[in-house]
Amino acid sequence: MVYQSERLRHAYAGRTVLDIARLDVNAGEVLALVGPSGAGKSTLLRLLNFLETPTSGTILYQGRLITGHVPLEIRRQVTTVFQRPALRRATVRENVAYGLRLRGIPLDGAVDEMLGRLGLLPFARQPAHTLSGGEMQRVAVARALLVRPRVLLLDEPTANLDPYNVGMIEEIIRADNAERGTTVILVTHNVFQARRLAQRTGLLLSGKLVELADTATFFNSPADPRTAAFVRGEMVY
Repeated sequence: MVYQSERLRHAYAGRTVLDIARLDVNAGEVLALVGPSGAGKSTLLRLLNFLETPTSGTILYQGRLITGHVPLEIRRQVTTVFQRPALRRATVRENVAYGLRLRGIPLDGAVDEMLGRLGLLPFARQPAHTLSGGEMQRVAVARALLVRPRVLLLDEPTANLDPYNVGMIEEIIRADNAERGTTVILVTHNVFQARRLAQRTGLLLSGKLVELADTATFFNSPADPRTAAFVRGEMVY
């Protein structure tokens, strides 16, 4: 088990945005979290990446209770790719290599290998800020995977991208999960993407985890009527 959380609650200015009784994440799985905007999905990722401390409740990471200051060696095991990647004003190669340089790890051709896997070698010397949105997102994914995280958190990683970039990013995520056993938690509005990538899928509504099941069950025979409505494409809040 990578994460175990109980009575997890988070509030901003007194307003509760997340209230989950229990959520466990298995090592090596791809878990998708779907739901409308404002459901608490991104907030949950921030808690799982130790960027914020929950208002109440507990989070265990690898069996260790997370409280207060989180050691750097644990933080470095978890990497997030956001919907809008934050890239340095440097070349594509320098951006992808950044995480390894911070860790003092020799590059040894690993950067160019990762650039090749994501179709970015032709842009290696190009300033990252001059790329298209899909290319920039591929740079962010390459940078995240190159540090070989134990957990990869994806916050709408392919929103508003063309099918080519969506397919390339999904394939590299699928391959990394299969080859290295990386645990992946994917937040997405795209239910088709959840079906393609995830072993389990959960629905968040108004900060609560309405249902969590293996992906086939979630989509084909959901237990909660709100899940059934969401899967049918109805507006659910």
